[in-house]
Amino acid sequence: MPKSKLKKFRGSRTCGGGTHKNRRGAGSRGGRGKAGNGKHHFVRAMMRGQQMGKYGFHRPTTKKIDAINVSELDSMAGEDGRIDLGKMKVLGGGRLTRSLSVSAASFSAVAREKIEEAGGEVVVS
Repeated sequence: MPKSKLKKFRGSRTCGGGTHKNRRGAGSRGGRGKAGNGKHHFVRAMMRGQQMGKYGFHRPTTKKIDAINVSELDSMAGEDGRIDLGKMKVLGGGRLTRSLSVSAASFSAVAREKIEEAGGEVVVS
């Protein structure tokens, strides 16, 4: 504060701030912290190099695959031993007790091996 101002405010309670209520809250400062960085404190934020907008990396969502194990195929198949699973993937968990003709979108290597080992047929649709 220059000397002229200092002299002027000697003995003053509020130093030119008006009544005692005026410089009380965060409203007199334009908000707390980084408030208003994109609006009324834009230049201040720019000079300080504070980040504007979105930044960082967002991991893309993983694709959910409908899957079924070999052990569940026995109970699903009818008398003829044919199963059509559409867009599902067949995994190699469990055992297969009879020969089946299974049609699905994809098969794991173990599932394919187990179905063919039981005398069944693998059809990729």
